[in-house]
Amino acid sequence: MNTNRFTDRTVLVTGAGSGLGRAIALAFAAEGASVVVAGRTAAALDETAGLIGAAGGTAAAVTADVTDSGRLEHLVRESVTRFGGLDIAVNNAGILRGTVPAGEVGEEDWDAVLRTNVTGVWLAMKHEIAHMKENGGGVIVNISSNLGAHLRIPNAAAYIASKAAVSALTRAAALDHIHQGIRINAVSPGAAAAPMSLRPGETEADRAERMKTENPLGRVAEAEEVAAAVLYLASPAAGAVVGTDLVIDSGASA
Repeated sequence: MNTNRFTDRTVLVTGAGSGLGRAIALAFAAEGASVVVAGRTAAALDETAGLIGAAGGTAAAVTADVTDSGRLEHLVRESVTRFGGLDIAVNNAGILRGTVPAGEVGEEDWDAVLRTNVTGVWLAMKHEIAHMKENGGGVIVNISSNLGAHLRIPNAAAYIASKAAVSALTRAAALDHIHQGIRINAVSPGAAAAPMSLRPGETEADRAERMKTENPLGRVAEAEEVAAAVLYLASPAAGAVVGTDLVIDSGASA
């Protein structure tokens, strides 16, 4: 594997305090990038940055809530200040709430999921694009989900609606901004080795047993496998890939 694909590149990852966001940040750092890890919880971000530093990489932790436009503007500015630019952004922050039938979802849960998962991605792109279009372009990868445009299940209407919107938003933005040298794509994970794929009260062993029959591959995707897809889309090897939505879900939506 080429471990230098992202040398001299600055990468911003939202939702980087745990799960897929952390795995993505670690993967970019391992291939030479300077990584800004962002999220709402300083302690979790510091842990991610510490893991990167312990492995010999370069990282900075910046707290930011993706529902706050001012904080996102600050986040982009801070990324540029600390590392001299912003070449790649991965908009990964998201939440899952309101896991009941659609007609029973609380209005507060609905608003929170849409505000974080859709508006948060749009706001992040808004500020990332503003910098990139004035500085020679860049790459954006949005983390959507196989739930939404690709697959539906019961009792997840708010999340499904939000992620379908992320998939559509990604493609629309890709067309709007490719002429400015900004290449935008999405990755849509299914169940992965991350906390969000655990059902209430379920252990990792329970999940592994469930996946033997629930997924055609018979297992969840490893976080590193999802990260590998993100790094591919961010790399020069994907230079002609514009507006795609790459599904990594062990065959669940095939």
